[in-house]
Amino acid sequence: MTGPYGYPAQQPGPAGFGYPAQQARPSGATAIIAAVLGLLGALASGFIPIRYFIGLPSGFSLSNLPAFALIELVLYLLAALFLLIGALTTFFRSVIGAVLLILGSLLAIVAVVLEPIAFRVPYRIHLDILLRFATFDGVLRLAMIVFGLLALLLAILPPTWKYLRRRPAPAQSYRPQNQFPQQGGW
Repeated sequence: MTGPYGYPAQQPGPAGFGYPAQQARPSGATAIIAAVLGLLGALASGFIPIRYFIGLPSGFSLSNLPAFALIELVLYLLAALFLLIGALTTFFRSVIGAVLLILGSLLAIVAVVLEPIAFRVPYRIHLDILLRFATFDGVLRLAMIVFGLLALLLAILPPTWKYLRRRPAPAQSYRPQNQFPQQGGW
């Protein structure tokens, strides 16, 4: 049997010889987009408690706030911390980054949804503030929900996990895989 140019066709050798089969390299687009959205969500989530702390009048302390309001501020800070660390570790291709992005996104969404309960505001007024873009805080909360949902969806997708779990194999020289290198001598 001959090849396309008249040369003898090469028969495949036994298993384990030659180059190893190349695996398809997964795309990191979903992981990188999830990390960028996580950074944006961390900025939005971290800005809200900072704005509250700066806006506290003199003589007023955090101990004067109701317990639900303190829990709400802690939820915002934890969401910002998890999203920030999750985004940074996702950029370094760590699986824990996707887990932290998922947790941070869930915390950010829960913080926005539970805020009317913490500050005793009806949901109708809360949604009105969010959807009319009347205040900068409303825009930040809406951004937290949107970035949180998108980062959550992208962090859950299988291509994100394939990209984060894949470790490239080191380059090997061409030699049969089941044979030791020849010893040179005198």
